[in-house]
Amino acid sequence: MADIGFAAPAALLARHGLTLVPVGDGEAIPGSFWGEREAGLIGTTVYARADTPVHSLLHEACHLIVMPPERRASVHTDATDSVPEEDATCYLQILLADQLPGIGRERLMADMDAWGYTFRLGSTRAWFESDADDARAFLAARALLPY
Repeated sequence: MADIGFAAPAALLARHGLTLVPVGDGEAIPGSFWGEREAGLIGTTVYARADTPVHSLLHEACHLIVMPPERRASVHTDATDSVPEEDATCYLQILLADQLPGIGRERLMADMDAWGYTFRLGSTRAWFESDADDARAFLAARALLPY
């Protein structure tokens, strides 16, 4: 986040009815499933620090975007409801990366691989390009495509 700042991600999240709250350096991130520097979520708010990876911010935000609005208010820390929802979250975060200056899908997919996301075909790119029909269908059914 330090590379791109909070303004562009906050504007992107706001378009989806979400709020981005910056957390001070060294402070615990509220609602972080993974802890340390990983983004957190509580209700429609996403929390991140300057050292939070952009892929983490987008991943948590996309969990909220893909879930039914009536579930958003009760979310705290763990947003996963199903494998299809998780796949849609991963796919959407790649698409939304193109809307953040200095990020884009290429960098995001490399960051996802470096962090340790795992896909059947061995890489984020291979999954995104060749094995994500179910994720695209999930997003299309919820009018979250195209981006």
